Amino acid sequence: MLITFEGIDGSGKSTQIQILKDKLEALSIEVSVFREPGGTDLSEMVRGMLLNPEIEIDSVTELLLFSSARSQLVAEKVIPRLKENQVVILDRFYDSTVAYQGYGRESVPIQDIKEINHIAAHGLIPDITFYIRLSQQESARRTLHLQKDRMERAGDSFFNRVIEGFEALAESESRIYPMDGTLTSEQLHDQIWGVLEPVLPGT
Repeated sequence: MLITFEGIDGSGKSTQIQILKDKLEALSIEVSVFREPGGTDLSEMVRGMLLNPEIEIDSVTELLLFSSARSQLVAEKVIPRLKENQVVILDRFYDSTVAYQGYGRESVPIQDIKEINHIAAHGLIPDITFYIRLSQQESARRTLHLQKDRMERAGDSFFNRVIEGFEALAESESRIYPMDGTLTSEQLHDQIWGVLEPVLPGT
């Protein structure tokens, strides 16, 4: 099973992923977690370039770099684990590319990005995607104390377009479950588990 988490920075994705991982392991379910971009030596090197605030990157180049990192992660880590019937959890997947590079950067038409996503994901489609909703203002408040990387310095209007992209995806994709990012971590986990438990293999 492939589970993905989406949302803007500060939404609580990483916290929810860790809580879910711990719960699955407590149930003796094999689970692997990877972040995007990253998860392999090559993908982590690409991540370093993409997030480096000292590097100027063309928006189309950015799109292709994210996609290249994804392709390597899927081929090297995700597909082999899915074949072993593991649960794989990804901190971001190709919905982020639609939202950030499609709506946010407006790099190329959305349909073109979806075709690139299909290739970079080697045809994989998440079984369930949890989109944790958060306003741009709340995201800025939660991340105020953090050092900003290249993507995080893109500005308020950029992130409002990114949110618009996530909302459009949530409306069009039945696999995407929108969640309220202002809930406590315990409340949010309970809602996520309520969606996931009935469809988990071996439970």
